[in-house]
Amino acid sequence: MLCKGPAKKVCIYVNEDTRHNLVPLYEAILSYLIHKGVAGATAYSAMAGFGAHKMMHTAKVELLSEHLSIRIEFMESAEKVEEVLPTLYEMVTDGVIEVQDTNVVKSVMREKKAEPRLPHEKKKGKAKLLRVYLGEADRWHDQPLYDAIVKRLHMMDISGATVYRGIMGYGMKGHTHKQGRFHLSHDLPVMIAVIDSEDKITQGAEAIEDMVEDGLIVISDVDYTRLVRGQPLGGTTSANLPTG
Repeated sequence: MLCKGPAKKVCIYVNEDTRHNLVPLYEAILSYLIHKGVAGATAYSAMAGFGAHKMMHTAKVELLSEHLSIRIEFMESAEKVEEVLPTLYEMVTDGVIEVQDTNVVKSVMREKKAEPRLPHEKKKGKAKLLRVYLGEADRWHDQPLYDAIVKRLHMMDISGATVYRGIMGYGMKGHTHKQGRFHLSHDLPVMIAVIDSEDKITQGAEAIEDMVEDGLIVISDVDYTRLVRGQPLGGTTSANLPTG
């Protein structure tokens, strides 16, 4: 933990698309700082800016967002900063490294007291898995269809539902839908998964069948194992089935 008193603040500015050994440079820098035991570091993404080339970059325009700046900031003791700087100099071949004197006036890390807990609980059984396949652009009245389906299932006291957003896929029409670099596709595949008892799944499927005009509803038999973290003594645990 960083102690109270004199310290060094380091700011590193690199381009978002600069890479180091096949990974983004800012991720490589953060991994290195973790490895060296730096107390903490944060990477901030710029919304707009320009550099020595006098080219304006902005997140609002895809073509102009490729070289936006990433700012990595951390504070450490002078000794630790002196230890990590040589490698940072080698990693940052196109960017800026700034080191400032600073003063830590308060540094607190609260220690959590270990509470006595009940043993972990394991539940096994039979259930039904409901999966609904549709498109992200599908609508139900004035809202996304997947959102409306989840709300309908929630009102029916279904144990839980999870919505998965695909990054690429195609359906019966043969149209390929693919997520672009800047998430510009608005009709990517979406899957809703629900696990519950047979009665609940049957009721849920019937309730949403009329809502899905172009999609697929699948029901499967599953064996589930639900692991419940031990609760503090005197607490209660939920008996619901796991979500999809």
